[in-house]
Amino acid sequence: MSIFSKKKYYIDMRNNQKEALILTVKPQGESNRLITYITKEDGICTSLLYGGPKSKLRSLVSPWNFGQIYLYNDESKNSSKITDFDVKKYHPSFRENLYKTMAANVATEIVITTKCGGSSQECFTLLNGFLDGLDLLSEEHSKSGLIRFLWRYLGLLGIQPQNFTCLKCDKAFFSGNLSQNAIEYKSGGAFYSQSENGFICEDCFKLMYDSSEKQFISKITSKAVVYLEATALLEPSVSRNMTLTINEIEQLKDFVFSLITLGVGKIKSLQSGIGIL
Repeated sequence: MSIFSKKKYYIDMRNNQKEALILTVKPQGESNRLITYITKEDGICTSLLYGGPKSKLRSLVSPWNFGQIYLYNDESKNSSKITDFDVKKYHPSFRENLYKTMAANVATEIVITTKCGGSSQECFTLLNGFLDGLDLLSEEHSKSGLIRFLWRYLGLLGIQPQNFTCLKCDKAFFSGNLSQNAIEYKSGGAFYSQSENGFICEDCFKLMYDSSEKQFISKITSKAVVYLEATALLEPSVSRNMTLTINEIEQLKDFVFSLITLGVGKIKSLQSGIGIL
């Protein structure tokens, strides 16, 4: 083969490249793997990876590795093969911490199930940011990190509540400046109405809802509403710097988990990891 033929062969074997985040790796035949990954341009994609256990490329193409993926796409055969992967970011702490692994699995399953929530670019940025942050956080802070990711993803899906004031009297749950890291919130309870997809202050809840309606309403706190509002509307540092107690994290977790399940459906990784998450 001449030098020109070799060059053409090399180009033909790498006719497409893009930044990608590996999501899942599944066996395909005796030694091959079916790789699911996400790109900013195309959203969820799948390609085949050839090679046995000793393949260097196989060790690089692992879940949650991020980098430049090189592909050979054959449109006539409707096939796509990974020819190389230049890893730019690993997430080593996931291998050492079961909670982080489970949290990453939940985020991955939701993204695949919902096909990026209809916005490949926004989902790509959101998921990469979550995984990068998860890798740096302690397990304790990872728990609130998962809450923030799921809440933002509810916004991407278009099923996050539109307003963070009381549905009935329109009063805010915070008292202070939401643009600052130090946020003050009103004392008293807050409630979430599933049928109305919004929040209700404690006074209106007592005055306007009878016992039959209350079974469809979840109790949270004013602080929880403010935390979710900051997560949805402000710079990430604002909600990240808000201090939550263990009980507040558990309450928010249960609330957000229930909403994401209602919106997405059964999430296997969430159910299997519920004792850990």
